[in-house]
Amino acid sequence: MIRIENHLGTIEISQEYFAYLVGNAVSSCYGVAGMVKSGPKQGLRSVFFRRTFADEGINVRSENDKLIVDLHITVIYGMNIAAISRSIVNKVRYVIEQATGLDVKKVNVFVDDLKE
Repeated sequence: MIRIENHLGTIEISQEYFAYLVGNAVSSCYGVAGMVKSGPKQGLRSVFFRRTFADEGINVRSENDKLIVDLHITVIYGMNIAAISRSIVNKVRYVIEQATGLDVKKVNVFVDDLKE
């Protein structure tokens, strides 16, 4: 749950909403082959339940009323990783700010794997 307090009150947005929002934005970027589990919690959860989850490879947290998004992705071999990362950062920031009205402080893109 993302909770941001401002002078008008408290804004609460579920983690699942951000997972679908960010996941769709990332997967639509050219050169992205998929998302990678971003930690032991996501890995154990997918093994235990034997299915994939929408928030795979996505971690969203708030800091000083701004959001920080961590993404773990797989990139297609031979693609320009810097260009793909810039595209993802711009698209994720735009989609989150347009859909929620919240400011994005940082989008971190971690390329964990290459796929042929």
